Amino acid sequence: MHKLALLSFALTILSFNTNGQKKLSTIKSKKEIAILFIGNSLTYTNNLPELVKKEAKKNGFNITTNMVAFPNYAIIDHWDDGKIQKLIISKKYDFVIIQQGPSSQQEGRKILIEYGTKLYKLSKENNAKLSYFMVWPSLKYYHTFDGVIKNYTDAAAINNAILIPVGKVWKDYFDKSNNFQYYGPDGFHPSITGSEIAAKVIVETLFHK
Repeated sequence: MHKLALLSFALTILSFNTNGQKKLSTIKSKKEIAILFIGNSLTYTNNLPELVKKEAKKNGFNITTNMVAFPNYAIIDHWDDGKIQKLIISKKYDFVIIQQGPSSQQEGRKILIEYGTKLYKLSKENNAKLSYFMVWPSLKYYHTFDGVIKNYTDAAAINNAILIPVGKVWKDYFDKSNNFQYYGPDGFHPSITGSEIAAKVIVETLFHK
C-alpha cells in the first residue's frame, strides 16, 4: 500500500526557485535540521512530527521538531496568539511547516494566502523556509478535494513556499485503489497509516535528491 502512495508522490512535480534550491542544499548539509510544525489536530494526531523525525532518520537526516498545534486552529489563530512569531524569530528553525483545515472554500483560501504571506516574510527574515502541508477534506466532503488541492497549491506558489502535497498523494491513492485506509474511524483525522504516508511525503519533499 505504501509503495502505491509513494509512486503517486513520485509522479507529483515539485518545483523550487533558485533561492529555494540553494537554501535546501545548505540545509541538507547541516548535521541537525530543525522543523517547526504549526497546525491543528491533523498535525498532532498520531504525533506527526515524531513520525517525520523517524522517517528522516531512516533516510540519513537528523532532525529536531517543535509543534504548535491546537484543535480547530487556522493559521490566523496562531498568528493572533503570537507564539509562533516568537519561535520563528528565535532563528532556530530551518523549515516552518504550516497547516490548517481543508480550506476548500474562499475564506480558507484567503487565510492560506494572506497569513502565508506574513509567515513567508517572517520565515525568510529568520533564515527558515516556509512549507505548506496540504491536507485533505473529510470523507463526508470528499467532493471538495480538488478545491483543497488547488487552494494549497496556489497559496504555496503565490508565497514562493514549498508545497508538501500530502493531500494530492492521498487522493491519487484513493482514486486508484478505492481504499480509504488513510482516514481514521471518524472519516477525517488520519489513521496511523495515513500519518505515516504524510511523514514520508514530508521527508521526500523537504530532502529530495
